[in-house]
Amino acid sequence: MLEKVNLKASITKEEYKKEASALKEELSSLQQLVKQNKLPVIIVFEGWGSAGKGSQIANLILNFDPRGSKVYSNIAPTELEKREPNLWRYWKIIPGGGEIAVMDRSWYQEISVLRLEDEVDDVTNLRRMNDINTFERQLADNGYLIIKFFLHISQKEQRERLENLANSKNTEWRVTQQDWKRNKQYDRYYRAFDEMLEYTNTTYAPWHVIASTDRLHAELEIYHTVIDGIKTALALKQHRKEHPITPTNIILPGNFTFVPMPKLKDVSLDKTITDEKYKKQLKKLQEELSELHNKIYRKRVPVVVCYEGWDAAGKGGNIKRIAGALDPRGYEVQPIASPEPHEKARHYLWRFWTRLPKDGHIAIFDRTWYGRVMVERIEGFCSEQEWKRAYKEMNEFEKELHDWGAVIIKFWVQIDKDTQLERFNDRQNNPEKRWKITDEDWRNREKWDQYEEAVDEMLKKTSTTFALWHILESVDKKYARIKALKIIINELEKALK
Repeated sequence: MLEKVNLKASITKEEYKKEASALKEELSSLQQLVKQNKLPVIIVFEGWGSAGKGSQIANLILNFDPRGSKVYSNIAPTELEKREPNLWRYWKIIPGGGEIAVMDRSWYQEISVLRLEDEVDDVTNLRRMNDINTFERQLADNGYLIIKFFLHISQKEQRERLENLANSKNTEWRVTQQDWKRNKQYDRYYRAFDEMLEYTNTTYAPWHVIASTDRLHAELEIYHTVIDGIKTALALKQHRKEHPITPTNIILPGNFTFVPMPKLKDVSLDKTITDEKYKKQLKKLQEELSELHNKIYRKRVPVVVCYEGWDAAGKGGNIKRIAGALDPRGYEVQPIASPEPHEKARHYLWRFWTRLPKDGHIAIFDRTWYGRVMVERIEGFCSEQEWKRAYKEMNEFEKELHDWGAVIIKFWVQIDKDTQLERFNDRQNNPEKRWKITDEDWRNREKWDQYEEAVDEMLKKTSTTFALWHILESVDKKYARIKALKIIINELEKALK
């Protein structure tokens, strides 16, 4: 892509003055429409060192109300950030609806500059580029506008700018030995940048390569691009509001290998364990899990344990027995309730990306991202198109965690309808347990058949080889607890081999 850019493009100061004022006013007014229409906007700035990213960002951001916009300066990841999945630190800062986020460098560092300097192999780099394409597609599908700029200058121009900076006492600190090294190896970085631009230039997040030799010309081109992008996104948003997308009946969960799962009605629930055997096995298994927790901490293996299941199925008690074997400094239980307003304003996966464990730690999710294809699907909290699309998005999410090195263990806690009724009545009639039962629980029970159909589909479409589902037969809660402990121990032992 870089070879197609005319680096000699320029304008006069008079031409700049003629256009700039009107463009700046339009940018300012468009921000109000962005806010009114709850359009989330991400503007990415990448490019050569000394190409003018800082000054162009400064010029652009002055046209926006700071209450609805923010600049993020993304340097190389810290040691702490390296303990999280590669895109974790960028998921954390995605804007909410109606907000504008401007990225001074971004997730592209890892597949361009840092690729060369950290000597990242081609296989890893390709996986990271695919992850970025997935990341941007998921955001775009959720209504995000992504505008990406690459500021391009020649080797000669870069060297002259570095020399000018180095020759001034006020700016010499900005020039490092790494800058000179990169300039000397311009061709090497050129090839890496060009590959990055070609591979990640998508219809939903295209690149705009800006000739930055003439700063005024570059500034106007950036203004025009941002204005056109926002206008197009707002028009598309209005069109989709007036003409909703007709959902397809085809559900595509992605190109993954799936593990066959039984339908819930075919799961035998007659499994039990005696109290004596339960006590003996519980103590033994908790001791084993405790030892494994120490090992995964030392080897920095992240673990994500997911619990879904029927109301009153025994998820809480099951989690309690798992947690009872763990060092409290190395795990966290994440109870997931209805999303808060600031969570609803972002991609639905955002609140799960921000709750992931560091490597060597365990995150136990009491309810998960699968609410998208259960509660949200059945209660109408998302569109049919959104929940159908979610199967693929959740599989992609879990694949990224797997590639990071995480052990992913997913439990569905299963009971029958009669057992649930018995437990509901017990809670209702027991003052000490009454807090556990809500009107919503009773309403959900009335939709048992709908939920069962949704769960069957969920198990079928999201039980992958790297994140398969395990069904816990929980009419006998003690049996389910022992089974869960055994599964977790087995999965951790496999990961440590």
